[in-house]
Amino acid sequence: MAQLSDRLNRLSPSATLAMSQKSGEMKAQGIDVINLSVGEPDFNTPDHIKDAAKKAVDENYSRYSPVPGYVDLRKAIVDKLQKENNLEYSVNEVLVSNGAKQCVCNAVMALVNNGDEVIVPAPYWVSYPQMVKLAGGTPVYVNAGFDQNFKMTPQQLEAAITPKTKMLILCSPSNPTGSVYSRAELQGLADVIRKHDDLYVLADEIYEHINYVGKHESIAQFEGMKERCIIVNGVSKAYAMTGWRIGYMAAPEWIIKGCNKLQGQYTSGPCSVSQKAAEAAYTLDQGCVEDMRLAFERRRNLVVKLAKEIEGLEVNVPEGAFYLFPKCSSFFGKHTDGYVINNATDLAMYLLEVGHVATVSGDAFGDPECIRFSYATSDDNLREAMKRIKETLAKLV
Repeated sequence: MAQLSDRLNRLSPSATLAMSQKSGEMKAQGIDVINLSVGEPDFNTPDHIKDAAKKAVDENYSRYSPVPGYVDLRKAIVDKLQKENNLEYSVNEVLVSNGAKQCVCNAVMALVNNGDEVIVPAPYWVSYPQMVKLAGGTPVYVNAGFDQNFKMTPQQLEAAITPKTKMLILCSPSNPTGSVYSRAELQGLADVIRKHDDLYVLADEIYEHINYVGKHESIAQFEGMKERCIIVNGVSKAYAMTGWRIGYMAAPEWIIKGCNKLQGQYTSGPCSVSQKAAEAAYTLDQGCVEDMRLAFERRRNLVVKLAKEIEGLEVNVPEGAFYLFPKCSSFFGKHTDGYVINNATDLAMYLLEVGHVATVSGDAFGDPECIRFSYATSDDNLREAMKRIKETLAKLV
């Protein structure tokens, strides 16, 4: 009998994409489903960025681009890092990929050997542990739950480190929780990391600009950390450019060279037209970023208010990104009309099939007591979705 590789059999499918697909199938059957499962801004890409892409097409940017990306785009990223993050990188310390997701995978594949351990604070983005497994590494989960606002402490980090630890994956602002590490909290983690030779940090900062508590802080800013840090970012969330597939990493040149070698073998350079659009995103007017951030903040406030009115949900106030991750374990063991809620996965399926609202179970993110709502949709959709959730949960006894 034909068999897929052991490598592939170690992987789990993306729960986020699975829920989005199931809600899409229901919509195709004519069912009015509100999709709160997918992490994608509902805004259109700003016009000045689209105009740059059209110009690139007219100027025949239609050939293979250099594997690490066009120099002009990498220069724009270097300038952005200097101006916004006060971090000094050279063009040779930046690699552009087909989305930030590829950057994360590149970094893991470039640094992690069979048997190496990678610390993944839970809740985590669904793909982190799968990428570690793909590289032959072992994910080591550190539970940072609702009661600590989903943030790992320096003490927890220290306790998780062993001689096999190669990397920490840190996401701030966080998917799925919206938690944001403060400067002081990052300093505490950096102090632990510096004590351990050959321990690297993959800092996923893709939600950098969707922040409701002030300036973004990067763990790369602290003494001795830049040479240990792989920053991953991109245009998807801040500029509403998910489908353009442009992300970047900034890291020590030897890591960039390794990732360049890897990328050269399995995708080559990213889309030429998308790169010119991304260059415009980074170099032209930034007002669109703040406009979208303000809209997300308004939606955050709306969703938190409505969620707090739902009896049985425990709600924290997310400080960034566009997700709410309420604790829903009070519904476990309840039932109605043939549905028995044993866990968050059952609850997410019940909300989809009965309430016609697509969410994602916290099981997929390493926290089985919670459920994820994305509020990257219109205020009207959010009001209707939260009304449906409230009514649907009220049926459980």
